[in-house]
Amino acid sequence: MKLTTRLIALTLLLLTAGVGAEEKPMETVPQVDLPRFMGDWYVIANIPTFIEKGAHNAVESYALNPDGTIATTFRFHKGAFDGPEKVYHPTGFVVPNTGNALWGMQFIWPFKAEYMVIRLDPEYSITVIGRTARDYVWVMARQPEIPEAKLTEIMAFLKGVGYDTALVQRVPQRW
Repeated sequence: MKLTTRLIALTLLLLTAGVGAEEKPMETVPQVDLPRFMGDWYVIANIPTFIEKGAHNAVESYALNPDGTIATTFRFHKGAFDGPEKVYHPTGFVVPNTGNALWGMQFIWPFKAEYMVIRLDPEYSITVIGRTARDYVWVMARQPEIPEAKLTEIMAFLKGVGYDTALVQRVPQRW
């Protein structure tokens, strides 16, 4: 019951955060090849939601369902590398006519949080997921580390699209 209450609160927070904000619209990438996007993504850095605070070895995994939805598994260790494992299973819903770059991520029915692919390298090895409200962001990669120069470049990109990069935190990864 406690987990359900937290998930409902998170969903409502994600849906209402930034209501009335005066930010200019954030653009997604033009096209996402969904089968290529599927698989494991290590969370390198983020502005964490309350459930992600203190996450270690965070990995988001995607699998394309026959109906076009995205089966998602988000797993991490809470507080330390040997902390308790937490696992969540939201479902992604691709918004039609968005080049597969805009999704609704549903933790609790019927609420869907905005999920925007705002950066994706041509090799599909690094991506950035954002939100119009600029309240949360996820920098993810196919490997648990990326070069520091690449992270610096991504931070400049985030600043350029209106994020407060002082809020972005590294997610400890040790495999």
